[in-house]
Amino acid sequence: MESRELPVLRWGIVGCGLISSWFVADLVLPRPEAPTNHVIQALGSSSVSKGHSFAEKHCPSQHPSIYASYEDVYNDPEVDIVYVGTPHVFHLQNALGAIKGGKHVLVEKPMTINARDAEILISAAKEKGVFLMEALWTRFNPLVAHLQRLLHKERILGPLRRVFIDFSLHMPFSSLPTTSRAVDPSLGAGALLDIGIYTLTWAALILDSHPDHIAAGSPPPSMASSMSLSNGVDETTAILLNYKDLGCQAICTCTYTSPGKKEFCRIEGEKGEIVIGAPIAASSPGWLEVRVSGREERIDVERVEGAKGFYFEADAVAEDLKAGRLENDVCPLGESLRVLGLMDLVRKMNKLKYPQDED
Repeated sequence: MESRELPVLRWGIVGCGLISSWFVADLVLPRPEAPTNHVIQALGSSSVSKGHSFAEKHCPSQHPSIYASYEDVYNDPEVDIVYVGTPHVFHLQNALGAIKGGKHVLVEKPMTINARDAEILISAAKEKGVFLMEALWTRFNPLVAHLQRLLHKERILGPLRRVFIDFSLHMPFSSLPTTSRAVDPSLGAGALLDIGIYTLTWAALILDSHPDHIAAGSPPPSMASSMSLSNGVDETTAILLNYKDLGCQAICTCTYTSPGKKEFCRIEGEKGEIVIGAPIAASSPGWLEVRVSGREERIDVERVEGAKGFYFEADAVAEDLKAGRLENDVCPLGESLRVLGLMDLVRKMNKLKYPQDED
């Protein structure tokens, strides 16, 4: 049997923190059905020794160039695309640096601290003619396609009435140092930008992408929100979105004060409900259950053993680049901009400002 000659995508990784470690470890896992050979070509870290430690732990089978400067990653001619995994207040600066170096960019969520900065980034990518995408890996989980088929094509629940989405973590501010990225306002701290973005993403996947909503011209939902602020940032946030054209409301909540439930989302319609669960967090769903009279069904996500699921988005990016596309249609730039605008409005309603908003 002939071996497949896979296309190769060479990644430059900027930032060697937790999220980058998950992303890199997923990319280098052996996958018999992988459509692309993902190569960790370069690592940019705060020091060469930290970069070597990262590589030895998370991609021991690879031999990336290790740099103590992000600029060296941007300028490495062997790098095709840069993954930005730094704290989100640095996303604009880091992604602009990669774009200036002529590199395609996958930048962690949120793309930037606010919609204004995202517009700057999008304009720069378009002017340079490079690919840009926000790394909202949830959108690429195979469960999403199953869910949208059930809701939007089969319409198994009939008209939708309420959607509840929660993302909770037990990491109260009182247990964290004031320099933590979850607590420090100068680092864009708080629950909304860190985990609340996922609840808004689920609302978008369920309601903003609903065919009836699109047919109505995609009117923006009316919104109410409340935040519990501590140290100048939100420890808990609740958002109510009213899609009047659909006759449906989405209640999106996030908090650092308590662990979440495995069933993090419930979608109610006139004919029944669908619940979505995750083994760890709402960002990486593991199953859904249909609870409709006459039809009980469970769909589970199949993953490569040991994987978290970041390779789903990396494969999608690779397919876009192979086809010459500079934007992804599952996570389009306009949608990233729209959700950032929603979060800007939530923060404005609750008087939460970051230093970067004043620049």
